Amino acid sequence: MGKQSEEESRPSIERAIESISCLISLSHSIKSFSVKWQLIRSKLEELYSGISAVENLDSGFDPSLSSLVKAILVSLKECHDLASRCLNVSYVGKLLMQSDLDVIAGKLDRHVRNLSMIYSAGILSHGFAIVVSKPSGKACRDDMRFYVRDLLTRMKIGDVEMKRQALVKLNESMEEDDRVLENGNVVGREASARCLMELTDNSENAWSVSAHGGVAALLKICSCGEFGGELIASSCGVLRNLVGVEEIKRYMIEEDMVSTFIKLIGSKDEIVQVNSIELLTSLCSRDEQSREILVREGGIQELVLVADPNSVSSSKAKEMALRAIHNLCFGSVSYLNTLMSSQFLVHLLYLLRNGEFIVQESALKVTSRLCSLPMEVKRIMGDAGFMPELVRFLDAKSLHVREIASDALCCLISVPKNRKKFLQDDGNISYILQLLDEEEMRNEKNDLGGTKFLISILMLLTSCNRVRRKISASGYLKSIAEKEDSDAKRLVKKLSKNRLRTILGGIWHS
Repeated sequence: MGKQSEEESRPSIERAIESISCLISLSHSIKSFSVKWQLIRSKLEELYSGISAVENLDSGFDPSLSSLVKAILVSLKECHDLASRCLNVSYVGKLLMQSDLDVIAGKLDRHVRNLSMIYSAGILSHGFAIVVSKPSGKACRDDMRFYVRDLLTRMKIGDVEMKRQALVKLNESMEEDDRVLENGNVVGREASARCLMELTDNSENAWSVSAHGGVAALLKICSCGEFGGELIASSCGVLRNLVGVEEIKRYMIEEDMVSTFIKLIGSKDEIVQVNSIELLTSLCSRDEQSREILVREGGIQELVLVADPNSVSSSKAKEMALRAIHNLCFGSVSYLNTLMSSQFLVHLLYLLRNGEFIVQESALKVTSRLCSLPMEVKRIMGDAGFMPELVRFLDAKSLHVREIASDALCCLISVPKNRKKFLQDDGNISYILQLLDEEEMRNEKNDLGGTKFLISILMLLTSCNRVRRKISASGYLKSIAEKEDSDAKRLVKKLSKNRLRTILGGIWHS
């Protein structure tokens, strides 16, 4: 690349660095969609660390780097617009904004990966792998956070030399005080916890943390109410990475930490709620002893409180609570009884009707799990009003969601009392037949269809004469059966048998 083109790219690099820095600062002021903005901020910090090294480049500038910087500037402009709208609460709808934030996070992640490939290709020589200086002991929290994030980013995306330098600096920081996490100031502890959370993503590092007393220090932080939410949340994140080691998990249980983590579920800090729920799920999902403690200490009730539509918990926290309930509360009759006696069905039905999409999908999965339980639970759910909500999901855009809803509805209408209630609304059959036709249109366009699930519902309803007449008269079924659809042919055969039985019955009684 010519010198003139290289010089023209300099202002773009400087603008990118300035824009990223501005966005990182602005993101800390955004209150809505805090979890998503935390992810975006993490990507921005990685991008900042990676692109900052380019400022020191004096030769070997590559065209691919110039193109990447231009693309980054476009994404940063989009990100700044989203940040302003979230800050001023000037967006049209929550679901649309959530989707936009997911898209921009994906774009930033791609930029980080593309930058990583440029580094890996050796375009930047060793001389530009300059690691920023460690902040002084009086440095503010944001400076320390950036320093640690910078080191971790360079370890992730840098070339061999950059990774080596970052690792040396990280090791030096650790050696300066081998108890930063245990006895350091708040800034140092938060930086150490974040660093450990990144490092323990690799399970091979779990024993290193344990060998240096890290587990005990982390448990102490989680048990003490005097620490801030960020430190506790990061500590929970580290412990979540460590519970895969059986000895460490047993140690946590023996130290009565299940009770401590249950208390953290009630935190007003979203990230503490989310991380503690994830930790408990990992700790208890495959361990009966810890799950029994969870139930005995009121863990199920705490999860139900988070899922309560009237609670101040965020949508992300509600989603995580529903996931935990799905994974932890179906192990025995006693767990289920505790769940059902906690007004959970009322909350679940409301979230199915009114929750944000990500919450609705988790609520639907729990509903489907409940629908697979014994007949008494199915009768209760039928009386509570779950069937109309499941019918509504039969027309969802996602095939997976349609399949879950269909399967759950089949379970409920297999109960005679529920089936009678379902058939009282004459529009239900018409609607299912209409959807069956739409599924066929999807199949004709080579889209994946869910006809077999809709046909399964109709199969359960053919005992009713009115339903049989309506299905037979619709014309939908005949056209499907002519296309060698085995499920449709099976339904046609069943309808024919029922009709013959009706005719013979009429002759017998005449």
